[in-house]
Amino acid sequence: MGIARTVPQAPGALPLLGHGLALRRDPLAFMMSLPAHGDLVQIKVGPVSALVVCDPGLAQQVLVDDRTFDKGGMLIERVREGLGNGLGTCPHGDHRRQRRLTQPAFHTQRMPAYAETMTREAAAAIGRWKQGQSIDVLADMQALTARTTMATMFADAPGQDLTSLLASFNTFSHGIYKRMLLPHPLDTLPVPANRRYHQARAHLQQAIAAIIEDHRARDTRAAGGTDLLSMLLAASDDGQDLSDSEIADQVMSFFFGGIETTAATLAWALHEIARNPDIEERLHAEVDAVLPAGTAATFDLLPQLEYTGRIITETLRRYPPGWLLTRITTTDTQLDGYPIAKGTTVVCSPYLIHHQPALYPDPERFDPDRWKGQNIKGPNGALIPFGGGARKCIADTFSITEATLALATITARWRLTHTTGQDVTPVLGAILNPHGLTMRTTARNTPPV
Repeated sequence: MGIARTVPQAPGALPLLGHGLALRRDPLAFMMSLPAHGDLVQIKVGPVSALVVCDPGLAQQVLVDDRTFDKGGMLIERVREGLGNGLGTCPHGDHRRQRRLTQPAFHTQRMPAYAETMTREAAAAIGRWKQGQSIDVLADMQALTARTTMATMFADAPGQDLTSLLASFNTFSHGIYKRMLLPHPLDTLPVPANRRYHQARAHLQQAIAAIIEDHRARDTRAAGGTDLLSMLLAASDDGQDLSDSEIADQVMSFFFGGIETTAATLAWALHEIARNPDIEERLHAEVDAVLPAGTAATFDLLPQLEYTGRIITETLRRYPPGWLLTRITTTDTQLDGYPIAKGTTVVCSPYLIHHQPALYPDPERFDPDRWKGQNIKGPNGALIPFGGGARKCIADTFSITEATLALATITARWRLTHTTGQDVTPVLGAILNPHGLTMRTTARNTPPV
């Protein structure tokens, strides 16, 4: 319903399932097959039709015109189930107000203070590693980004079982994508996968409620708290009409985004560094020159960590954490010359855009030198790991800063190598995470006592 019949349809749709089986078995390969059929391609997920944008110019049009192409569609609807109506999921009508209330927490003047916490947490995390230790890289990076997010956004939020919390986030993240492909009423059946998803969501909501209650009990606002949660609570008290549920939704959204996206970026970067000895050698040369005797990277050193930053940018191109975005049309419109009816789901995939050879020659090759002297917006504004337009992720600078400081700190102190016999593959959920990434630690430099 709402799809123009003249829009070319991707082949291989099955009765009842549509392209759901392909999207479940190998979604990245399926997405990459679509540009051969046009700049705008119709797919079916079960009985539901959607339009996939394959052209970077059209993707920019969709992302920038957030009034016409609003947050919604099959993925966002599932994300809202767990994250609520926060800044990353709210419709256009709520966005400006929420952005205004949260923006002060991400002002550029706050970044040096945040970076101090990022540096401290990164140094503490790798200080717990042992020589020759085998580590689950994604789990360790998630623990690092979780501690950083708690300290910077929520004034530490003590009393939380971090291991249990991260397990629930992973179950929830993986469940979002699977449920997107699951038609109603199958998503309501009491099968193990559905039970795990609902249990994880309930645990996260209870944990967030405890963080908020603890924050109120400590009355951080009275001490002039400048973390995000203090600002949200103060805004509520100042008559700006933030309900408890709205505050909880914001906390849930920023907690999820602050942990998952940066952790995935760091994990993929460490994977690629280990796979490319020449890149590893150049990175080690830079961090050894910039960071004295394997000490932690600090905010003032960021301009000198130029190659480290290029590695992060290339990681965001090659493995964009938010690999799939969905929007919903709020009015009858046109896209690529096709009439598009109100209520149409439009899919934009940063992964698809980032892997087009016309934009990025040899796109499967991990090459930080693509970004030497280049605008980090990419060719024709086609680097979109954080979305675009007014709905671009508010924490993009925060995330890039954290990833760059952490990567420099890790690689100045440790060399990570893959364990034998492992097959590192993307695991698809709301976030593009590496599966099976276990690495062994070898000390490079010993920090001064």
